[in-house]
Amino acid sequence: MKIDLKLPRISMNMEEGTIVKWSVAPDELFSEGEILYEVETEKVTSEFEAPCSGKMIQHFVAEGENVAVGDKVCKIEKVD
Repeated sequence: MKIDLKLPRISMNMEEGTIVKWSVAPDELFSEGEILYEVETEKVTSEFEAPCSGKMIQHFVAEGENVAVGDKVCKIEKVD
């Protein structure tokens, strides 16, 4: 099953973040809990973990680009 992951709200005032680093490239496999990407807000840099094991299909946002809370960050394919 393919899933679009969206940027979650880290703090009450957060409206957007900047993708600092992708840890998993398209077509790479990853395990549940592995870091997929890092996002920087005005207060902190956070790492986002994979919600399941799978394969990275596509990045919707490049490193250094801003993304709004709730916007799609990447597409993954869940692997059982």
